[in-house]
Amino acid sequence: MNISLQNTGKRFNREWIFRKFNYQFLQGKSYAITGPNGSGKSTLLQIIAGATLHSEGEISWQKAEGNMQLAVSNTQLVPQIGGSKKQIKTLSQQQTENKKQQTTNKRETRNEKRTNEQPYQQISIAAPYMELIEEMTANEFLTFHSSFKTLTKSFTEILTTVGLEKAAEKQIRYYSSGMKQRLKLAQAFFSNTSVLLLDEPTTNLDEDGIAIYKKLWKENTTNRLVIVSSNDKVEYEECEEVIGIGGYK
Repeated sequence: MNISLQNTGKRFNREWIFRKFNYQFLQGKSYAITGPNGSGKSTLLQIIAGATLHSEGEISWQKAEGNMQLAVSNTQLVPQIGGSKKQIKTLSQQQTENKKQQTTNKRETRNEKRTNEQPYQQISIAAPYMELIEEMTANEFLTFHSSFKTLTKSFTEILTTVGLEKAAEKQIRYYSSGMKQRLKLAQAFFSNTSVLLLDEPTTNLDEDGIAIYKKLWKENTTNRLVIVSSNDKVEYEECEEVIGIGGYK
């Protein structure tokens, strides 16, 4: 999925965090958003994810193949749906027109729902401010998560990859901060999505955890759009393009 931002801006009260942000993020490429603390890196990432509404401009999510597009301005959703209408044959012309209209209405309703949902189903994110359901075990959390997005590997393989296989049945509230971060990264990297958003992905990770992060990147970013929000070069050293958010004030 490709993501395009046109003259996008965000403000809180009277203070503009950033303005006139124009950029096209393409599937198969990786980008880093950098800037000092409080410059709006995380805010921009949340806007790209559709989790936070922007104050001006427009964002559009478009499949890398096909004709589905969803454009979001700062005031409304504008779904654009392509495709031909199916012809329906009946005994009378009036019945045909009535049935065609009913069928078209139902199809447009289904397509609009699918269009509105699809961009978000194609996005996975890991961020320090994400909440984990701490009463769940890791296996229960992955079961819950997989009801929303398909995972690319089995629970055992996922937890083994991030070094949590021995804690699979332990409640998350008993995890260290580093273990929780590994689980956040696991659900993001192993979700079957075309867009991967990472906000300060090595937060709370020790040396071994950083090595796991690099391994996850190497093995799970092919043909995905990856956007990293960070000030730490270790977290975005593999990114092809670096964007300084400070240039959009």
